[in-house]
Amino acid sequence: MALSVDIRLNHGDFSLQVAQAFALTGVTGLFGPSGSGKSTLLRVIAGLEGRARGRVAMGPEIWQDGGKHVPPHRRGVGYVFQDTRLFPHLGVRGNLDYALHRARGLDGPGLDEVIDALDLGPLLARRTADLSGGEKQRVAIGRALLAAPKLLLMDEPLAALDEARKAEILPYLERLCDQSRVPILYVSHSVTEVARLAQHMVVLREGRVLRAGPAAELLSDPEAVPMVGSREAGAVIEARIVAQHADGLTELAVSAGTLFLPRIDAAIGATLRLRIPAQDVILARARPEGLSALNILPVVVTEVREGEGPGAVVQLQAGSDLVLARLTRRSVAALGLKPGVAAHAVLKSVALAKSDIGTPHGLKGVSLT
Repeated sequence: MALSVDIRLNHGDFSLQVAQAFALTGVTGLFGPSGSGKSTLLRVIAGLEGRARGRVAMGPEIWQDGGKHVPPHRRGVGYVFQDTRLFPHLGVRGNLDYALHRARGLDGPGLDEVIDALDLGPLLARRTADLSGGEKQRVAIGRALLAAPKLLLMDEPLAALDEARKAEILPYLERLCDQSRVPILYVSHSVTEVARLAQHMVVLREGRVLRAGPAAELLSDPEAVPMVGSREAGAVIEARIVAQHADGLTELAVSAGTLFLPRIDAAIGATLRLRIPAQDVILARARPEGLSALNILPVVVTEVREGEGPGAVVQLQAGSDLVLARLTRRSVAALGLKPGVAAHAVLKSVALAKSDIGTPHGLKGVSLT
């Protein structure tokens, strides 16, 4: 079953034309620059854009087609806005109770389950006006879940937060993505957020879908680099914790070998997802010696994509994973890099940053200490 969208919407100089099936499992990241139509597409799906023409169907349920238009409150969609839109006259408990009342008789998560997942217990007696930005978003997410939605739409929920608040709420979003049985469409212009949370990815630009597919596959494709931006490009790989060392490092096993990171507060055997930015990968034909870098993996070049300027993107097979390296065309020529050439990838320490560590779905969240 899928969410099927085939719509057209013209508004002034902007035109949105999307024909796309969205997976109803896990998280789908809607990625693109500001003005690409991400938020407008969410509004169409929610039934909030009466000007849109075409068809929207949630599996066998037709929400919009020709003269038929199911109103928003009957679609069973949860919506988390960037500005939270909590009811100011109700406290935290009142906002949650409102959603529970609306969901009466529906099969949704229980109040205790949501409070526990989002750590809302200490906030229940507080006024919404007294909450921090991150706390407001947690309450807004809890309210949306308690309405027992068939689909959860999240419209850049972290965009209004500073870096400290983003770091505070990301683990809760990871836990939500891990534990929620509700499919999520997550709008963002941050590759880091999409890589950390999403299993599927749809790239929008100027009202059109440029690419769609598994997030890990798309993020490791050199052809997708112009779509996500050369500075943001990077691959996603999975790793398993195999040891915690006395010097404060955590040892991780990946398909191509071993990585060392600052201590990760998780049990041995836990599986994590790492994003490796292409700009933080250095290549050498022979294994380098005498370096301070701890993370060096054997790789084989699978593709070289040269841009119009001085840059190039090299796709690398690292065990069973694909990794990207962003180099200059001169370096590519000097190293003789082409498909089939063996090399070694040196991962700079900044490549495995705190914000780029997350868990694959189905696992509990972890954090760096």
